[in-house]
Amino acid sequence: MEKQRIGVVIREIQSADNEKVAKLIRKVLIELGVPKVGTAYADISLDQMFQNYQKPKAAYFVVEEQGCIVGCAGIAQLEYDKGNVCELQKMYFLEEARGRGLGAEMIKICYNRALEFEYEYIYLETMPYMKAAQKLYLKSGFKYLEGPMGDTGHYSCSVWMIKPLHHSFLE
Repeated sequence: MEKQRIGVVIREIQSADNEKVAKLIRKVLIELGVPKVGTAYADISLDQMFQNYQKPKAAYFVVEEQGCIVGCAGIAQLEYDKGNVCELQKMYFLEEARGRGLGAEMIKICYNRALEFEYEYIYLETMPYMKAAQKLYLKSGFKYLEGPMGDTGHYSCSVWMIKPLHHSFLE
């Protein structure tokens, strides 16, 4: 799967991307003042993103511009949830990539892959002060939940959102 816009390529992660993706995620998290504990920053999988998504019903994508990775996001089964729910995971963009519609495009790609995998819902967790991200999620059809689903281990993320998957959306 590869999608191109002018000067931008969105593609599935490759093994060679691991170090670049881990650096991007950590850079964005530090820049946004996210706690290093109880968030994606502490995830063991961060340094092995390609390998982490080599499992059924999981996919991870990168946004590449002029040979540099400027954004990323993926989906996988929501941990410790009994339902048919995937989680939008580790969606981050460098500052120069924000505000250009790349986040909305990445959500569409992840959403459509979740449809292919026949999930019923897509769930996410974020921080309360990440207002721009929440605005994008709301615009994309996500609704707030009163509490978390599953057990992601991200206890510092206190905003939870969900969206049902409809086969007529974004196809």
